[in-house]
Amino acid sequence: MSLIDLHLPKSISKALNLPVNSPRRQQVKALKKLLKKAKHTEFGQHYHFDEILNSRHAGKKFQELVPIHDYNKIYNGWWHKTLKGITDVCWPGKIKFFALSSGTSEAASKYIPITNDLMKGNRIVMIKQLLTLRNYENLPVRSVSKGWLMLGGSTDLQKGPGYYAGDLSGITAKKMPFWFSPFYKPGKAIAKTKDWNKKLEIIVNEAPNWDIGFVVGVPAWIQMCMEMIIERYKLKTIHDIWPNLAFFVHGGVSFEPYKHGFEKLVEKPLIYIETYLASEGFIAYQSRQDAEGMKLVMNEHIFLEFVPFEDKNFDADGNIKPDAEALMIHEVEKGKDYALLISTSAGTWRYLIGDTIRFTDLEHNEIIITGRTKHFLSLVGEHLSVDNMNKAIQLVSEELNISIPEYTVVGEPHGNFFAHHWYVACDDRVNTETLRTKIDNALKEINDDYAVERNSALKDVYLDILSEDCFMKFMASKGKVGGQHKFPRVLKGKMLEDWKKFLETSKA
Repeated sequence: MSLIDLHLPKSISKALNLPVNSPRRQQVKALKKLLKKAKHTEFGQHYHFDEILNSRHAGKKFQELVPIHDYNKIYNGWWHKTLKGITDVCWPGKIKFFALSSGTSEAASKYIPITNDLMKGNRIVMIKQLLTLRNYENLPVRSVSKGWLMLGGSTDLQKGPGYYAGDLSGITAKKMPFWFSPFYKPGKAIAKTKDWNKKLEIIVNEAPNWDIGFVVGVPAWIQMCMEMIIERYKLKTIHDIWPNLAFFVHGGVSFEPYKHGFEKLVEKPLIYIETYLASEGFIAYQSRQDAEGMKLVMNEHIFLEFVPFEDKNFDADGNIKPDAEALMIHEVEKGKDYALLISTSAGTWRYLIGDTIRFTDLEHNEIIITGRTKHFLSLVGEHLSVDNMNKAIQLVSEELNISIPEYTVVGEPHGNFFAHHWYVACDDRVNTETLRTKIDNALKEINDDYAVERNSALKDVYLDILSEDCFMKFMASKGKVGGQHKFPRVLKGKMLEDWKKFLETSKA
C-alpha cells in the first residue's frame, strides 16, 4: 500500500482543496479565522479582537492593537496561567500539552502551548507536502510505500499538574493518526525510550528488520544513526541494509554544512526535502523538486508577519525593539532578511519565533532560513549571518573533501579591536591553518561587509579543530541530547561561558 494513495478523512480532504487566492487574501482569511476562534478568550477580550474583525483592514488593525511578544513577554503576561490549568487564556479551552523548547541558546526550557487545532493544522500541511511528491520527476514510487524512520524526542512525556510536556516530535508521535502507524519507525514502544543513547542502540539493533524509504530528523542525529548502523554491520553504505532508502526529510538547521559528509554514507542519491516545522507550528515546506526555498503555509492555521532584520528594529543583542516595523506577506521583498512573527491556533500572538528568513521566490512564497535573531556576529559592522557561515563551510568542505558536521563561532576582543574564533568539528585529516584561511577567504567572497572589516577593526580569525564527539558531549552536558536539539552556530553569554569551561575541563 502506498502512503500517497491512502484515503483521507473528509475534513482533511476539504481542507486540502481550499481555493487558490492571492497570498494577501489567504493570510487575511487565516487571521480572521484565528481571531474568531479566540475572540472570547482573555487575550482576545483584552486586545479587542471584535474590533479588529469589524475593521475593513483587519491585518493593519491587528498590528495596531496587539503588541509584539517575545517568549518572556507572552509567558509572563499570559501563558503562565495555562500551566496552572486556567482555561480560555490565549486560546479556547484548556492547554493539555506543551512543547519544551529552548531553541539553541537559552538555558531554561520554554513551555510552548500545543493544541488539537494546531496539531490538526500541522497534519494537513504534512499531507500537502507529501502530495507534492507526485510532481517530482523520476520519483522512486517503490520507496514511498516503505517505512519512515523518524528520530525525535521521547513520547513518554513529563506529567505536570493537568498537562503533559516534552519535545514536539514526541507529542506528534504520541498523537499520530492511526493511518500513519504502519509506516512509522522506530514504532511507539521504542519511541517512548527517554535515554537518547539507549534509543539509538535499539534502533541500530532493529535496523536489519526494517525496510526504510524515508529518514526524518535533524541532520546531525540522522547522520550519527546511519554511521552507527554502517559501523555495526560492517557496511559500505546505508543502502546495503536499506536498499529502498530514497528520501531524507530534514529541518531545524541548514543542511549545507552536513551534505558532503552525509553523501559519503549513501550509495544512491537521495531526494532531500526540507521542512520548517517549529515547536510553534508547521510554517513552510519544500513543495517543488530542486526548489531553492520552502513554500510558506498561507491558508491554514498561521498568520505571518515579517520584521526587517535591521538595526532600526533590533538592538545589538538581537532583541526586538518595541516600535519595530512589521510587514504583511504582500509587502515583503526578495533577498532581504526578515525576522518572523507568528500568530497560531495555539494562542501565540504576534510572537517572535527567533528565526530569520529570506524570500527566494515571491511568486511561490518561498523562503530559506538564514539564521536566528540572536545568532549573528556584527561586532564592528561585519554583519555575518548563519547563512554566510553555512555557505563558507559548504564551499570549504567540498574543496578539501572533508566533513564538518558541527561548528560554532565566537566574537572575542583583540586588543582595542576584535576577532572571530571558530570551533570546528572535523574527524578527517586537515591542516588547521589551511582550514582557517580558506574559511576566512570564503567569507570575504560571500560578504562584502566582512571583507571590508577584515582590513579594519576585525583584526584576526582563530580556529580550533575538535572532534565531533566533543560537540556532542557538550550538548549532553546541557541536557540537549536528541533529535530536536541543534548546536548553536554563534555562542554568546552564559552558553559561551559554559562552552569555555567545558573545553578547559576536557583538556585537563
